[in-house]
Amino acid sequence: MPMSPDDAPPALDRDAMEAYLDAIFPEIHHGGRTLGIEAVGRGTCRIRMAYHPRHLRPGGTLSGPAMMTLADFALYVAVLSVVGRTPLAVTTNLSINFLRKPEQADLLAECRLLKAGARLCVGEVTIRSEGLAAAVAHVTGTYSVPPRQGV
Repeated sequence: MPMSPDDAPPALDRDAMEAYLDAIFPEIHHGGRTLGIEAVGRGTCRIRMAYHPRHLRPGGTLSGPAMMTLADFALYVAVLSVVGRTPLAVTTNLSINFLRKPEQADLLAECRLLKAGARLCVGEVTIRSEGLAAAVAHVTGTYSVPPRQGV
C-alpha cells in the first residue's frame, strides 16, 4: 500500500487498528466477522469484505448497503490512520456510484484520503470483486473530525 508523500507511518498500524476498532465498535462484526483490514498506510487502506449470502439482494447480486458499509468502514480506517484514536469521527457525506454487478465473491476496497484537514477528511474508495480488475463501485466520502481536547 503506498504511503503518503512524506512517508510518515500511520497513526495506528494494522494490528493496533483492528484491536482499537474491535474495542470501540464491536457491533460491526455482529453475526460474524466479514470485514478485515488487509493493509494500512498513512491516509490509505485496503479492506476485504468476505463473501457471505447475507450480503445478497434479490437477483443474486451483492447489495448496495453491503458495499456502502465496506466503503464507509474503509474511509473510517483511513481517517483513523491519520488522526489516531478518535472514536467520534463521523461520516458527514457518502456518495456511491455503482459501476457494474459484483461477482458473488469477496469484495476489496482500496481507500485513499484526498484531504486530511483539522476538521474534515475527504477520501475516495474503489471497490472491486476479488480477482477482477474492473471496479464495481466508486465512492467518495467526508468525515468530520472532532477538535482535539486541549488544543
